[in-house]
Amino acid sequence: MQAWQVHENGEPSEVMRLADVAQPVPGEGQVLLKVRAANINFPDVLMCRGHYQVRPPLPFTPGVEICGETEDGRRVIANPALPYGGFAEYAVADAAALLSAPDSLDDAEAAALHIGYQTGWFGLHRRAHLEAGETLLVHAAAGGVGSAAVQLGKAAGATVIGVVGGAEKAAVARELGCDVVVDRRSQDVVSAVKEATGGRGADVIYDPVGGEAYTQSTKVVAFEGRIVVVGFAGGTIPSPGLNHALVKNYAILGLHWGLYNTKNPKLVQHCHEQLTELAARGAIKPLVSERVPLAGAAGAVQRLGDGVTTGRIAVVPTGAQA
Repeated sequence: MQAWQVHENGEPSEVMRLADVAQPVPGEGQVLLKVRAANINFPDVLMCRGHYQVRPPLPFTPGVEICGETEDGRRVIANPALPYGGFAEYAVADAAALLSAPDSLDDAEAAALHIGYQTGWFGLHRRAHLEAGETLLVHAAAGGVGSAAVQLGKAAGATVIGVVGGAEKAAVARELGCDVVVDRRSQDVVSAVKEATGGRGADVIYDPVGGEAYTQSTKVVAFEGRIVVVGFAGGTIPSPGLNHALVKNYAILGLHWGLYNTKNPKLVQHCHEQLTELAARGAIKPLVSERVPLAGAAGAVQRLGDGVTTGRIAVVPTGAQA
């Protein structure tokens, strides 16, 4: 079969190589899946660079979430068991962690209804307890992680402010349903958010960026607000001033979604049921901005790493239906 492999760490476009390799053999408790579509995530970029908390042995195949097909023909959503990731014709995954692919979504959309939406649901509902009528601020609102949070926030009845970088991404954020869009390249984020909220600030802030975005969050978080830290796509891990959190009376909440797979897997299944229901009634729909063949995976991963993509990019192997 064909699969992308990383033999040394570096930029995805330089270290990912498409090769003919042996089909992976499932281990105990695992299943072999034909990859129907694989969604590109920022962890794929970080793993290529060697900067992710999970470091699979070299060589490995990136691709941490897929819509796959079991040997008996079922469509499922899965996180492949590395080093046999999803940017390949076949992958392996833990049988106990398979989730049914919603009938309301095609393969590429189903592949994207996992990590980003699970992270959004846990962050907004389990950690921050977002309530209808509250104001939600989402950084990188046009990206894969941010777009999921925007849709989930709107579905929960929140007023959503999306922060983006550039006019193209601003247009995408508006289409996603953001009530207010702030272009950080042409507007002062802090002033714009304060103006939009009448000086009160945002009740919940969803931050997959870190760095300057986190600093901005501390300046616009409302009384009893909650900042949910879900990643550091900006490349800088902030050092929060806890005295500031005390004086302004806000909470800083960390979210590592992957831990729920081992600490509380039943909650992951419950979340998937909620997401499936939301997708069935059209309240959420993954924004798949691009579908590329397997041969285009390395370039697509690099574009995500360069920060020039919107929504999700899906890799669709030859012969699969997207």
